[in-house]
Amino acid sequence: MLTHLSIRDVVLIEKLDLSFIAGLTVLTGETGAGKSILLDSLGLALGERASASLVRAGAEQASVSASFDIVADHPVHTLLAEQGIAIEEPREPILLRRIVTVDGRSRAYINDQPVGVTLLRRAASLLVEIQGQHEQMGLADQGTHLDLLDAFGVAPALRTNTARAYRAWIEATAELAAARAEMESAAREEDWLRQAAEDLSTLAPLEDEETQLAGLRQSLQQGERRAEAIAAALSDLSPRERRGVNPASALRNASRALQRLLPAPTDLNPGAIGAEEQAAAQEALNALERAEEALAEAESLLSRLASDAQADPRLLEQTEERLFALRAEARKHGVSVPELPGLLSAFNERLSALDSGNARIEVLEAAVAETRAKFEETAQKLTAAREKAARRLETAVMAELRPLRLERARFIVELLPLPPEAWNLRGKEQASFLIAANPGQPPGPLAKVASGGELSRLMLALKVVLAGRSAIPTLVFDEVDSGVGGATASAIGERLYMVGRDVQVLVVTHSPQVAARGDAHLRISKKVTRDRTETHAAPLDSEARLEEIARMLSGDTITPAARAAADSLLKGE
Repeated sequence: MLTHLSIRDVVLIEKLDLSFIAGLTVLTGETGAGKSILLDSLGLALGERASASLVRAGAEQASVSASFDIVADHPVHTLLAEQGIAIEEPREPILLRRIVTVDGRSRAYINDQPVGVTLLRRAASLLVEIQGQHEQMGLADQGTHLDLLDAFGVAPALRTNTARAYRAWIEATAELAAARAEMESAAREEDWLRQAAEDLSTLAPLEDEETQLAGLRQSLQQGERRAEAIAAALSDLSPRERRGVNPASALRNASRALQRLLPAPTDLNPGAIGAEEQAAAQEALNALERAEEALAEAESLLSRLASDAQADPRLLEQTEERLFALRAEARKHGVSVPELPGLLSAFNERLSALDSGNARIEVLEAAVAETRAKFEETAQKLTAAREKAARRLETAVMAELRPLRLERARFIVELLPLPPEAWNLRGKEQASFLIAANPGQPPGPLAKVASGGELSRLMLALKVVLAGRSAIPTLVFDEVDSGVGGATASAIGERLYMVGRDVQVLVVTHSPQVAARGDAHLRISKKVTRDRTETHAAPLDSEARLEEIARMLSGDTITPAARAAADSLLKGE
């Protein structure tokens, strides 16, 4: 509910801070005292159109703040959360604030966070409903009528079951549409799809095959390089070309040449070479013999290595062909090689779906028909319940119209069937509240048929019947008693008091009968101070309240009889 209203520099109001309580609060004052300014100020905080004319003369800007205490599960929390407005505690007050500068520009805030005026207005529509002489909000909006009718007399389970059946139907319809689209797409590319699947099946890619092939290829390439190196070494040790030098032959030739320098055992001329030279030649000959032995050993070792390191050029070729074929196929389809097995599975699934598509479509069509029939059955039960609730609501509202001097009016709840394409979670129809204000007059929408005063009283009658069934915690009535008095005014006051037991009600009134029913009373007055006119508002205690109601009864001159009548009204006599 609205707990505080703070106004700064709005028209004739320089500074005004008001607190409000639950129940019925009445606002009274002489004509022209500024009651409309107070409502305009509240409207500004609720997102109504801003104007530079609202800024008090001499001020740079006008500002209005309205604070609301609401329950933790109120819909406004959901709205603000969707818009990124953080509310730290569920019971934290909601503060709506609006600033208007002298150039007509405005800024809006919710809990001191800047917001657009549209969001401010949406949040305010969940917190306050205004019924006035010239502007109706809330009940005049046909979009709210179906929910109000359901809240009045329809079991919640019927709405829940209808919504659940509708979702099942929509989901089945979406699945059928997706299957049909998939079939149409597959049919358009069937030839390509079959060829692609055949090519991939022939290739038969395996899991992690690329990694294995790449490793094998590297190993084979390394083996080929080792075999080439060993073969080159053997070739150098044993050249095959005629002009090549054979190291083993060279060593043997050198050994034979040195042996000629050494005397044979039967040599008759042992002094042909000196003893020292013979020793050196013998040492060289021994070295050559060792070299021959090492060369033979090296050649033997290299031969064994060559035998062990024989390369397989055909295996390398086959490995590379396989690897390159996989990579080419992956490039063709725009995927990586590891994705090829999954791609083949997807192709086969699409082909399988194409082959068995008609059967699946038939199953899905049956599901759509079944879920639609279930929705229609459930929605029909909801429609029947709404028809009964509509008649009960008409009877209840008509019973409230007579005391409000609308006994000639007819209130009608009309259920309008929707075309199948417009069926929704709430069923197969929409509701419209209609009024025929006078006999012979055709019924029409609330806001277009009744006059301002009639419409306000009609709204009051609806609120009495529908009290507590709306999430909006605060109602504002602007001169709902306009043009009536006596018993009708008393009836209006009684019904405002009744509504105030369920929600907070603020009413601007000129009727003492209405004012006497208030739980709280604010008097709006206008004062001239230093050639400057200002509007003030003050809560009245019991004595001041008696005087104000007496003034409303007798005018400027308050008589003892007026005070007695006022006291009688306050006591409910």
